[in-house]
Amino acid sequence: MSDRPAQGLRERKKAKTRALIQREALRLFREQGYAATTVEQIAEAAEVAPSTVFRYFPTKEDLVLVDQFPPFVEALRAAPRELNPVQAVRVTMRQVLDAQTPEERADSVEREKLMLTVPELWAASLDNIRGVMATVRDELAAREGRDPGDPEIRNVTGAIMGVMWALWFDWAKDPSMEVVEAFDQALAHLDAGLPISRGDQSPG
Repeated sequence: MSDRPAQGLRERKKAKTRALIQREALRLFREQGYAATTVEQIAEAAEVAPSTVFRYFPTKEDLVLVDQFPPFVEALRAAPRELNPVQAVRVTMRQVLDAQTPEERADSVEREKLMLTVPELWAASLDNIRGVMATVRDELAAREGRDPGDPEIRNVTGAIMGVMWALWFDWAKDPSMEVVEAFDQALAHLDAGLPISRGDQSPG
């Protein structure tokens, strides 16, 4: 008899436990502050042992920094090959954001706020951003059959990530933002070459 169903059940249980731990951690960070919250308090709130928290999140910083990046990578790899890098990321972002629940989006905003406002997380946040950029660069290079060190791949990755992070900062300040449409429009603007609309204004 195959043990695949049992393996699938175990993985779903692990995912639920991981999500619960992170959700309780974010709630406690919001209510009593990042520095004042202990791993023991998080474990108690999630009704797990402290060792279980560390099994899913090796450091306290990981409770904020570790997110749902793997689904993004999987969706990017599955994006139609005829799309250029910006278009591929645009399709991927819409797919990933559309799949999120309201709770998952709220957690994303909470993580962004913490990364931007907690000094203890700044260095870890920079490493996290660097890692995300490197992964996106490598994936885009593979799609285009180019070397990850290619200057053109570096430039397009930087442009994409710059547009996305600028919007993410605004989203952290205004969680009511229609984020799916905002990301879609921002990446469409980048794909169009970032034109600046001047309306009917004339010089002089």
